Amino acid sequence: MTPARRANLERLLTPRHVALVGGQDAVTVAGECARIGFDGPVWPVNPKRSEIAGHPCFASVADLPEAPDAVFLAVPREPAIETIAALRTMGAGGVVCYTAGFGEIGEADAETRLIAAAGDMALVGANCYGVINYVDRVALWPFAHGGSFPGYGAAIVTQSGMLSSDLTMSQRSVPLAYMISAGNQSVLRLEDYLSLMAGKPEVRAIGLHIEGLKDIAAFEAAAIEAAQAGKPVVALKTGSSAIGGRLTESHTGSLSGTDDLFNALFERLGIIRVTSPAQFLETLKFLCVAGVPTGRRIAGFTCSGGGATMLADHAEKIGLQLPQPDANTANALRKLLPDTATVSNPLDYTTPIWGMPDKTEPVFRTLVDAGHDAAIIVQDYPAPGLDESKHFYLNDAMSFVAASHMIPSAVCSTLPENMDQETRDGLVAQGVAPMQGIEEALNAMAHAAWHGERRNDLPPRARVIASLDDRPCRTLDEHTGKQMLKAAGLPVPDGTCVAGADAPAAAEQLGFPVALKMMGERLAHKSEAGAVRTGLGSSRDVQTDIEVMRQTVSERIPGGETDSFLVEKMAPAPIAELLVSIRRDPQFGDVMTLASGGVLVELVGDAATILLPASRTALANALDRLKVSRLMSGFRGQPPADRESLLDVLVQLVRFFGDQPDLIEIELNPVFALSQGCCIVDALVQKKI
Repeated sequence: MTPARRANLERLLTPRHVALVGGQDAVTVAGECARIGFDGPVWPVNPKRSEIAGHPCFASVADLPEAPDAVFLAVPREPAIETIAALRTMGAGGVVCYTAGFGEIGEADAETRLIAAAGDMALVGANCYGVINYVDRVALWPFAHGGSFPGYGAAIVTQSGMLSSDLTMSQRSVPLAYMISAGNQSVLRLEDYLSLMAGKPEVRAIGLHIEGLKDIAAFEAAAIEAAQAGKPVVALKTGSSAIGGRLTESHTGSLSGTDDLFNALFERLGIIRVTSPAQFLETLKFLCVAGVPTGRRIAGFTCSGGGATMLADHAEKIGLQLPQPDANTANALRKLLPDTATVSNPLDYTTPIWGMPDKTEPVFRTLVDAGHDAAIIVQDYPAPGLDESKHFYLNDAMSFVAASHMIPSAVCSTLPENMDQETRDGLVAQGVAPMQGIEEALNAMAHAAWHGERRNDLPPRARVIASLDDRPCRTLDEHTGKQMLKAAGLPVPDGTCVAGADAPAAAEQLGFPVALKMMGERLAHKSEAGAVRTGLGSSRDVQTDIEVMRQTVSERIPGGETDSFLVEKMAPAPIAELLVSIRRDPQFGDVMTLASGGVLVELVGDAATILLPASRTALANALDRLKVSRLMSGFRGQPPADRESLLDVLVQLVRFFGDQPDLIEIELNPVFALSQGCCIVDALVQKKI
């Protein structure tokens, strides 16, 4: 975003005056400006009306008293482009382009003309709902909106207009500072809004609804900016399914990357990913109101054994820790609790002391002070008309607030609807998150703790993602590829490539047992073609298998058989097999995939994706996420694999690939993890020619 456009975006968000170009939609926006409390001039532009919502109309934007800071534009496509050009000429700040019919329906030429017309103006959209600034009370919004700002809040940017409207209407008391519907992102993109919001002191967390990203490097830079400013980012990424991906392309013209790449991107940047709008809002609410815990140790309270069990069950699933009270804490709690209570964490403090602050607050404080990173109490509040006992719930809530005020804390209802707005807003005012739904609450706490762990190990700057040229690629035969890797210091078996007649002698020289592989352009996947034999123990075995291999390959791949054979020394039996690949992705840059290896790699589906470059720590963390890592740890009495040697190879492979711009992909499958060292058994290398 250019400095001029950034300044114009600030004008758009905090305007001195607002112009509304259109008919009925302009009427609605004028009403929303009034609803939120905008007290600046409102200038409707409509040649067919004398007034809109009590404001006198101007015949055209040229008749306005001065260049408006902000414009809401709701006219057909061609007049919209003309109006934007006129506004740019007169020096307007920015435009919310509600008008649709551009790139999202394939009208690329119209979108190109729209972008040219905008110049350095801040253009939100096209095909969007607009912006709500809860801080300065401005709503360029074509529908009734909800939401509140208690002095701080979340900035939410969505690519879907209707979702943004739905989020403002939620009954969850999420503090809101800004709501932006980005639409097509013709000029301003998610990363522009993210960068701007990172610098807003009233913004405590940033929520992004993402269908696709157009510039990964720019997004990375903005996300790092937010992280360095202490603003957690929560992403609701949609379009991960095959059908969802196609809908994303038709909906906003975004290019939806594959889901594993987005997960890798979010992991790299410490961005919390959620999978539902409810979890999106609950996580933002916890971050904004309660903050980021310094660890995963949770103190839990309920007045019900069932609630305690639900807390414990889900916390265990998602990696939250519920440390049990030590002897001193347990003795102190027993003195404070009724005889019917069982000392534990989560703690069911039982109904005999329910609603008695003089008895509950010491209980809460004793457990919290034993050393926890966050605290939660489960309480469902009675509906209006059934609230004779509500003061008991409120007494316990306030006791909990007082006891847990030094750490991020939440009061949580079992069912989302069982917490009324008065209670929610009262808790927000106390700095305690009013969470709705046990699983959503604990997920939010786990997400916040994960972010706290990740933000200490984030990259200092965005990657440079090189564009790929149009030169053709070729796949190197396995022997050539392995020799390239060997020259880079990577471990491959000793071997030689010879004609069939020379293979037995070559095997004798290497020493048995050996592996035999037929080389050929059509034999990239040799196992399926029958072009691999292993464990051959004599020259006779080699000669016999050459004839069998020729016959098998000719049947499975007619014309694929050759007289070129790789003879290799057999590697020792592995503790585990891995697939390791690196490829250049045109959108995400260099990408490494680690997975369970061998012939069943697709069936097993045990994989982790890492964006490169990556630190040794990041590679180790990815390795730990694999199920096969259990085998490498010494499973069922087996010796452990030499994990450090494997990491050495991964680090060297990343360095080698980064130094070779002509390489397009390296796939190593399998890599044998051994008790001492490791070995690259098969290699597929593609490079530009």
